[in-house]
Amino acid sequence: MKYLVVVPAFNEEQSIGAVLRGIKAEVPFADILVVNDGSTDQTARTAEAAGHDGTGVISHPFNLGYGAALQTGFRYGVKNGYDFIVSMDADGQHTPSSVEKMIRVMTDSKADVVIGSRFLEGTYPLGMAKKIGIGLFSMIARAYTGITITDPTSGFQLLNRNAFSYLAAGDNYPLDYPDVNIIMALHKRKFTLAEAAVEMTENRYGRSMHSGLKPVFYIIKMFLAIIMVLMKRAGK
Repeated sequence: MKYLVVVPAFNEEQSIGAVLRGIKAEVPFADILVVNDGSTDQTARTAEAAGHDGTGVISHPFNLGYGAALQTGFRYGVKNGYDFIVSMDADGQHTPSSVEKMIRVMTDSKADVVIGSRFLEGTYPLGMAKKIGIGLFSMIARAYTGITITDPTSGFQLLNRNAFSYLAAGDNYPLDYPDVNIIMALHKRKFTLAEAAVEMTENRYGRSMHSGLKPVFYIIKMFLAIIMVLMKRAGK
């Protein structure tokens, strides 16, 4: 079985080296692809320096968005015959040692997608806006799918070839932040989902794509994306 770890990265020169070293140490059976999403710092050069021992780098000419970077990774996985893809963030929050647990959950549950949850076995420090958003999205996911997803905004995921091939196609994946809307879309297409308890750490470099007022705007955008999924469902 061929495994690929896809790491979307935008201006992560401080963390990307340590992230890649951690993946190589904990997931030695997987290839690694860094999708440099138009970074203006040394992210690409730092990732390319690791290329001699199994890390590939694809660079977008400019910043297209987190979802677009992931879809580039999915398309690479389809083209190169991978059986499974693990998506991990480049900021060091996702712990590579949790990948084995996600694989065990997929094997046992026969799920198409395993979502890494930081809440199944413990707590994780979050701001109030994030807590509200995750709680709302978890309720929406349960109402729509009938299953409990405790961490619907987690980008730490394991997908089999059927799932990532679907997401690689056309406009099946959003350019910015794929979260509960993708959970709903996958469920609609009869893909099965499960969660695995994983360890996540706080962003050690103090940057977040959901900092300041961004969580508020993110929640609004996600509700609009959810409405779009529901409208597509109603139209079929």
